[in-house]
Amino acid sequence: MKKTPYTFLWLALILLSCSTEESKNENLPSVSDTMDRLVSRLYSDWDKATLDTISHAFIEAYLEPTEKEALATQYWKIEVNVPVTVSLMRDKAQEVTPFWLESSGFERTDMEVKNEIYTYEVWQKNFDAGQINLGINGFGKHRPVYFLSLAAQNAGDELEIKPVYPQNQHTETFETGAFTYHDWDGLTITEVPDPLKGQQLLTTIRGRAREAHMVNAFRTTDFPTGKSPDQLVLTWSGDPRTTMDIQWRTDETVPEGQVKYWKSGSADTLTASAEKFLMEDRLLQNDRYMHRFTAKIESLEPATTYQYRVGHDDSGWSAVESFTTANATESAFSFTWFGDIHNSPIWGELVKKSEKQHPGAEFYFSSGDLVDTGLYRDDWDKLFGYAGGPLSRKPFLAVPGNHDSQDGLGAWMYEEMLSLPSDSPNPDMAGRTYAFNYQNALFLMIDATLSLDEQTAWLEDKLRETTATWKFAVFHFPPYNGVEPYLDIQEKWGPLFDKYHVDMVLGGHFHYYMRSKPIHNGAVKNSPAEGTIYWISIGTTGKNKDIAREPYAEVQFPGEHLYQYVSIDGNQMNAVTIDLEGNTRDQFTIHK
Repeated sequence: MKKTPYTFLWLALILLSCSTEESKNENLPSVSDTMDRLVSRLYSDWDKATLDTISHAFIEAYLEPTEKEALATQYWKIEVNVPVTVSLMRDKAQEVTPFWLESSGFERTDMEVKNEIYTYEVWQKNFDAGQINLGINGFGKHRPVYFLSLAAQNAGDELEIKPVYPQNQHTETFETGAFTYHDWDGLTITEVPDPLKGQQLLTTIRGRAREAHMVNAFRTTDFPTGKSPDQLVLTWSGDPRTTMDIQWRTDETVPEGQVKYWKSGSADTLTASAEKFLMEDRLLQNDRYMHRFTAKIESLEPATTYQYRVGHDDSGWSAVESFTTANATESAFSFTWFGDIHNSPIWGELVKKSEKQHPGAEFYFSSGDLVDTGLYRDDWDKLFGYAGGPLSRKPFLAVPGNHDSQDGLGAWMYEEMLSLPSDSPNPDMAGRTYAFNYQNALFLMIDATLSLDEQTAWLEDKLRETTATWKFAVFHFPPYNGVEPYLDIQEKWGPLFDKYHVDMVLGGHFHYYMRSKPIHNGAVKNSPAEGTIYWISIGTTGKNKDIAREPYAEVQFPGEHLYQYVSIDGNQMNAVTIDLEGNTRDQFTIHK
């Protein structure tokens, strides 16, 4: 599993791999291990109907003593060098108070802390110097989880905080303007009681709500795995002219996988072994585990059609499908792209219709939000299940949106579901931010949920070094839009798009359609030769239907279920936007 590239989102792997730290509770299991054991026992003891109705009280009564103690002490652990008062800020809208809070000695005060959305009640407890162990946020998925501030009890003591778990704890000064959640650092504190001002604020992420989520937590997939391989998906992680990555899934009993492939019309069959990844979604009660296979085929011939099937002699083989490699020399090509998809069954219809209407498209991609919740495997099952055959015949690429990389917990499922290039700002961003060339075009696929600053130098390097005729930047959050303009992207990346003349910036997020006039340095220009076109589209259900037309918009309308077919031939690009009914909603041409 890849490590999260977030600088401060130190909790990204909590749900999946928590090690037990040495502490005064050194014999207790971690929260993650406790929850794994608890879920397994629930599956053994209760049926689906019961799991769907369990309550906070049910879980608390069901816990064994060791489990209860672990959940009350292993969620947050720090060491302090002097006696301290710990203030715990708990969202007042959380219906059930964490079971351990009052019994462990915390007392509710009359103080409140506020940001623009939430009001937090303040609980306090005095601790001696040494280790402090605190418990879970609760058994529900209440996203505004509690956060902490600490102050020395004795005037003159200089407080030092040593993180134990999570190990990379970030602290802020507790004051107005401070943020509490790294996955939403734009949500800042607006009111701090005077006694708490200046204390050390221990920040967190909203994803911690998922660590002990049990109430209304269990899910089922409509597309469970079996021994036979299914949900075949083509991608690239190498040169489109000579490589192809093929991914598929089976249940966890299938020990290995292979690809058999051959040139169309030939009987000379080659084989390639696949890497296997055991994927667990512990709350997916009808299909907790699956094997995700990835085979990377190399040394293919350019401009050649291959047929293939995947599987294993002991578990069966898929139906035969085909793919075609890119031309070795510059030639005309085309692609189809989508905005937000959100594992919609209607998008499944849309991609199938796009394949029929534009069978010449060499590849597909999405500008993010492939699924509703990137940590739910059943959402990915829907995405690939609804899409069906098209993704097994043409490569599918993407960048993560905020739904794919959610609540500060990273995008590990996205990374395992799609084998994508590693030409990235650093190894941690491989497959999330990457570049690839296709014919005379450079595609910069950027994960804008990550730090902009950590990607800016790489972005400029790619633009400075390229000799491509056409340059596309693809990321989820559109810098220019009528809902919430991303001024930071305009400021940090806009000058690069201007300096190196990026032709188009493609995005989504806001679920409406907009194609801008050419923009350079924030001003509208007369010709695409003078500026960059910013293009927003939507592959799923629309919203933001009443926003005013932006002055820089060439075309804007409240669309939904759209795809874009783009063809490039030398110095000419033709683009058309088509809806689910096959109607043309927008079209334009650019000549260089």
